[in-house]
Amino acid sequence: MKVFLAQIKPILGDIEKNLKKIVDIVKREIEKGTEVIVFPELSLTGYLLEDMVYDIAITEVPEKLLQLSKSISIIVGAVELGEDLYHYNTAFYLEDGEVKHRHRKVYLPTYGLFDEGRYFKEGENIRAFDTKFGRVGMLICEDIFHQSASYILGQDGAQTIFVIANSPTRLSNKGLEISDIWKSICKTTAVSNGCFVIMVNRVGVEDGVNFWGGSFAINPSGDIIEKMEYFKEDGKNILVDKKEIIKVRFASGSYKNEKIDLVLNELTRIRKSR
Repeated sequence: MKVFLAQIKPILGDIEKNLKKIVDIVKREIEKGTEVIVFPELSLTGYLLEDMVYDIAITEVPEKLLQLSKSISIIVGAVELGEDLYHYNTAFYLEDGEVKHRHRKVYLPTYGLFDEGRYFKEGENIRAFDTKFGRVGMLICEDIFHQSASYILGQDGAQTIFVIANSPTRLSNKGLEISDIWKSICKTTAVSNGCFVIMVNRVGVEDGVNFWGGSFAINPSGDIIEKMEYFKEDGKNILVDKKEIIKVRFASGSYKNEKIDLVLNELTRIRKSR
């Protein structure tokens, strides 16, 4: 699977301009022979939308992207108005001219500068799905910080986990510590599930909030095979090779020996005790 990580700077609230940028990048990657292209969280709309969520939500993926997905698989983020008439922070996987899968963000951060719980409804499912390049899963930003999310995808057979993000810059006396935290979490996810993890973060500034970029890809051994620039638009191609997954899963029994029944029993016990 030839994948392109598209680290872009969306324009807040301007679907038309964001769509043009996305389409231009997709067309260029089709010419290069790329097979899957990944854009950040809410790449069609921008992030700090607040009350604009109501006006900017989509009920259908733009037809231009569906048509292009006949030549390349596309992961893109947008505000979705669901069938229940609530708004969701959604990642769409487009393939062969249709929406192959959608993941609605489950864990909505509502702390610090985040206020997603006010504007979005939580998603209710975390599921892997089949594509023409193998079985994959998608998570959105905060989702990956919850161990259960990647655990579910791993046990559901995901060979690649795509994480799209709008992670703001947070500096400490250690520098850009948030970047190291993200890498640690995604390395653990890759190793414990014997899969590739591809994280695509945005860049740019919205309402005084800066986004750091630094997107990366990690192989099943926990090695960073590609990483991107901080604070500016960037894009890199990587190869997801199933042979690496097979090699790691053969050498380690941690994935195949996972005790799901034990986990379910213990979680049931914990829930009853709370």
